[in-house]
Amino acid sequence: MELGFFLKKFIAFFVEPLGIVLTLFAIGIYFLFSDKKSLSKLFLSFSFALLLLFSYQPFSNFLVKNLENQYPKYAYKQDIKYIHVLGSGHNTDESQPLSSQVFSKRVLEGVIIHLQSPNSKLIFTGYEGNTNVPNAKMNKKLALALGVKEENIIINIKPKDTRQEAEFTKSLLGDEAFVLVTSATHMPRSMKLFKSLGLNPIPAPTDFHKKEFRGYLVAPDIVSLGNSRMAMHEYMGILWAKLKSFSF
Repeated sequence: MELGFFLKKFIAFFVEPLGIVLTLFAIGIYFLFSDKKSLSKLFLSFSFALLLLFSYQPFSNFLVKNLENQYPKYAYKQDIKYIHVLGSGHNTDESQPLSSQVFSKRVLEGVIIHLQSPNSKLIFTGYEGNTNVPNAKMNKKLALALGVKEENIIINIKPKDTRQEAEFTKSLLGDEAFVLVTSATHMPRSMKLFKSLGLNPIPAPTDFHKKEFRGYLVAPDIVSLGNSRMAMHEYMGILWAKLKSFSF
């Protein structure tokens, strides 16, 4: 793994909920053993409060909805030639069915759009991650199993992040309009990035995580913590892009 890519992933962990909580907790423990009990209580209490907050469904839902509500579902009416499905997680455990090896619903949405768009082609991008098979190949395998013809699939196994995926699509399509399929939380950052490179994406968000509001008297849960992590990752990505360019 390239050093720069590893460092980006490493730093990202510490600006996401679990990383923040663990960092504050570690500082609190340090002050505890340094016999600075007042500071220890402050950091330990703050870490615990943040853990509860990020695991609290109404707060987690607020973070997620602000991202997912920016783009509606795809209308399935456009006469479009290319559909770019961004990479996502997968495993290569052959004891599992293929539907379980590919984690995201992105491929399913891309195939649905493809089957309703005559003469269209699917683009899959994504590297191998922590496996020995590129994500683009896994997504292609699932698309083939769902009935897509091989000649209607384009893959690139090299991109490691959204920017590299966008750069590949730019080299392939220029400013031609295409459907962009990714998770709803990831869509705002993806659209900004693709447009900043002169691309013309039509959003097709999927894999929504927002929930119906069911009141404030709910217990913290691990799913909400995961949703908060996902949302904070996107907010940090958007902020970082703004800090680098000051405008998209």
